[in-house]
Amino acid sequence: MIQLEDIANVLDGVVHPEIEKSVIELNLVQNLSYQPNEETSEAGTIKFRLVFHTDDPMAEQLKENCRAALKRAFPKAESKVVVLIDKQKATGHKKNEVGRGELGATELAEVKQIIAVASGKGGVGKSTVAVNLAVTLARQGYKVGLLDADVYGPSVPKMTATEGLVPEMAQLPPSEKYPEGKNLIVPIEKYGVKWISIGYFVTPEQALIWRGPMACGALKQLALEVMWGELDYLLIDLPPGTGDIHITMIQDIPVTGAIIVTTPQQIALADVEKGINMFQNQDVNKPILGVVENMSWFTPAELPDNKYYIFGKEGGKKTAEKYNLPLLAQIPIVMSVMEGGDDGRPVCINPKAEGGKIVAEAFEQLASKIG
Repeated sequence: MIQLEDIANVLDGVVHPEIEKSVIELNLVQNLSYQPNEETSEAGTIKFRLVFHTDDPMAEQLKENCRAALKRAFPKAESKVVVLIDKQKATGHKKNEVGRGELGATELAEVKQIIAVASGKGGVGKSTVAVNLAVTLARQGYKVGLLDADVYGPSVPKMTATEGLVPEMAQLPPSEKYPEGKNLIVPIEKYGVKWISIGYFVTPEQALIWRGPMACGALKQLALEVMWGELDYLLIDLPPGTGDIHITMIQDIPVTGAIIVTTPQQIALADVEKGINMFQNQDVNKPILGVVENMSWFTPAELPDNKYYIFGKEGGKKTAEKYNLPLLAQIPIVMSVMEGGDDGRPVCINPKAEGGKIVAEAFEQLASKIG
């Protein structure tokens, strides 16, 4: 007959992917029972609850992991698992072990502001905005770092001409902050900015076939196990969408606020509104600093006074007004933006390039509004 102790031992092998402790260690398992079958004691029913005292994006994944582990250990038994969120009653584990927004408090204590650069849709130039904003802030005298959080399509190494570089590891001695010492990743430094990206650890053509929990775990390591030092700003270049990675980075990292990047056309604005609603959701509730409208218009070099609204006119401005948010900047389309991204030399440091001056001024305006 299956014993409760045997079941508990199996569940002790199911580890929370973010906290790196088992569901037993975290006291998430409650009301564990086993009802044997009348015909054979090995084909009964295992029942228990997974009780969290706060919303946890890993809850359903943990539920399935528990069922899979029990199926392997007791193939004839049936498992019934219920996930409950009990915000009123503690379940024995410390609040900061599964609480949101507290995990980076110690590691990022020397960072004054953490700003997420986000968009609901890909292809709007979010990474271009993040990289040029980081460099502009650094040129204004601020201490700046940037975390490339797009694990499936990292672009920072290419956009900063740091492809092929591999960050070193530094071993810190025991201290008040790290009583047992700590191994930290040393970020790549260029243009006065500290850069970190999953792209430094894989080849450009390598596809990362990761499920959500694995991608989230890797990103948290990149955010929290890096020797950032004292920073005025840490920018997080989020991937498009509103999925697991966004929830992890926003809720587990003490983000100060967010910048929403869009282009003027309606198809982009529809997705951007989803991104705005994500940050304003009561379970996330992070302030939005404002909207950046990228690719606002095209001005050819031979007609510097002309503006051609290729993707529509002032869609980002209208969205900002709809949600009562500041319009932080309108950035035009110029060849030097594309060339700077391909060459690894951000346009904001090359104002003499075609159209570079007007774009550099736009990023200075953006930097001044969040500074």
